[in-house]
Amino acid sequence: MNEKQVTDGKLQEFKEYLLKQERSENTIQKYMRDVRAFLSYVNGREITKELVIAYKRNLSEQHYAVNSINSMLASVNTMLEFSGWLDCKVKSIKQQHQIYCAENKELTKAEYLRLLDATKQQPRLYMIIQTICGTGIRVSELSFFTVEAVKTGEIVVDCKNKVRTILIPGKLKKMLLHYAKKNGIESGIIFRSKKGNPLNRSNIWASMKKLCKAAKVKESKVFPHNLRKLFARMFYKMEKDIAKLADILGHSNINTTRIYIISTGTEHRKKIENLGLIIENEQGDW
Repeated sequence: MNEKQVTDGKLQEFKEYLLKQERSENTIQKYMRDVRAFLSYVNGREITKELVIAYKRNLSEQHYAVNSINSMLASVNTMLEFSGWLDCKVKSIKQQHQIYCAENKELTKAEYLRLLDATKQQPRLYMIIQTICGTGIRVSELSFFTVEAVKTGEIVVDCKNKVRTILIPGKLKKMLLHYAKKNGIESGIIFRSKKGNPLNRSNIWASMKKLCKAAKVKESKVFPHNLRKLFARMFYKMEKDIAKLADILGHSNINTTRIYIISTGTEHRKKIENLGLIIENEQGDW
């Protein structure tokens, strides 16, 4: 057997290593998914630096976004480091800091309101969308919204080895308790399945996608994380305190928060036009 190969046993050891590192369940699932995709490309060959570089190039040729490629390479590099194959690790792709976001992906407040209007006949989805966008939580953190916690006006989130407290706006608290009472939920998780389990994020995603046509919002803009980003942009626009926003969102790195609050292409274009440096030729002959 070639020296640098990942057996099923080594893959299991890597997963146990991630568990001991106290990585979150979602993070472990992502790492394992990324590593398996890499091993599928390797297809039994010995792992070399040249092969990892070729995989990196292959991802680019498949037109993955740079951020996605770098994220996948980070997972692979972690596995290589765990295996002691430091000589096989590769560098991430360098890219210029993004100063504005794609206009076809960022949800506006007006579009958010149209989504809400489209959910008026779906009380649970109506409340889920408002809860995420009104507090800036991750969709996975909906499970921390219990009747008991909402009554106190504070949600204690223990996620990704970090504990933070989320304050619930008074209006949202009232709406959540009314929703729970109307649906016979006296205790425990508010947003639950028929069996009482936390809602699956993929089901929430799919339900939101079904609103696009009625709300006249592009599908590329409608997913739970965009509600969190809208909260971030609206909060920063009002407070101009990125450190406080990072704490609210649960970010360890403030650079992550910067990504959330960059302006849209439309806003960026208006700012450039307002510089007054583009002068039309009044003669108009050329």
